[in-house]
Amino acid sequence: EVEWRACLSSVPGQQVYSGLWQGKEVTIKCGIEGLDPKARSEPAPRQELLLFDKPTRGTSIKEFREMTLSFLKANLGDLPSLPALVGQVLLMADFNKDSRVSLAEAKSVWALLQRNEFLLLLSLQEEHASRLLGSCGDLYVTEGIPHSSWHGAALPTLLRPLLPPALHTVLQQWLGPAWPWRAKIAIGLLEFVEELFHGAYGTFYMCETTLANVGYTAQYDFKMADLQQVAPEATVRRFLQGRPCRHSADCTYGRDCRAPCDKLVRQCKGDLIQPNLAKVCELLRDYLLPGAPADLREELGRQLRTCTTLSGLASQVEAHHSLVLSHLKTLLWKEISNTRYS
Repeated sequence: EVEWRACLSSVPGQQVYSGLWQGKEVTIKCGIEGLDPKARSEPAPRQELLLFDKPTRGTSIKEFREMTLSFLKANLGDLPSLPALVGQVLLMADFNKDSRVSLAEAKSVWALLQRNEFLLLLSLQEEHASRLLGSCGDLYVTEGIPHSSWHGAALPTLLRPLLPPALHTVLQQWLGPAWPWRAKIAIGLLEFVEELFHGAYGTFYMCETTLANVGYTAQYDFKMADLQQVAPEATVRRFLQGRPCRHSADCTYGRDCRAPCDKLVRQCKGDLIQPNLAKVCELLRDYLLPGAPADLREELGRQLRTCTTLSGLASQVEAHHSLVLSHLKTLLWKEISNTRYS
């Protein structure tokens, strides 16, 4: 039995609650809308989805498997690893573990797949995302994330936009973990960026890069607090490619996944201007530089500056990004390794 506690979302269409299940802190989610591609401030009003209309009566397990594979191809791209993910979905669909998938079970898992975060929870490793604990219909339960790196979250919702940026930094220093713990959290975040770029099920983009989405456990291991703002590359490209535009601001998916506007043909291009790593490094400048050890601050600042200038152009992405990310992780690990913080 799940004990429901506080409501954690003030956004219509996003029902998120804290709770207790089997003595553990959990997060309960239902009616979660996918990331609105055009959202820049508030998500669009909820649109009712016919979540439980598929599969229809008479659908064979083979047809459901093919239907699931087609859905995953459309959302994640045509990847050779997708059959393994289909197998994972079918395994999960057998909720009562009787080695069969009933129509009701198939409808439930199909409804869950329509939820962006649920799809990502299946696609990404559990190390950096909340572990999926159970589901019922289109409601699902994940392990709770006890701590947020954004201490403005403790303020009332109406006051948060009024908080000056300078005060964010002060709050971070006063209320945040000690610097070595922040370094450990940052390493986890960088590893998450690495997974988004080299994941088993394709590439993903972070489309709202804020400290509010950077969570961590009691052991200071990084956990992504909200996967709603992460989108598969195939989804982002489909939205942006050929979209009419006058300025690059017209080529924005979510809040900060932005592509260039080809002003000659007035259409958006497919490559993002800023890759995940560059946006995360911008975040880490405010997160890591205050309070950093004096002998590290200059080199850390230099590496973070280099990182923020990275481009999303395909020609630059692979080798250069991997090198920059590796250097940053090495620098931080060297500082905290062989200490109680590692």
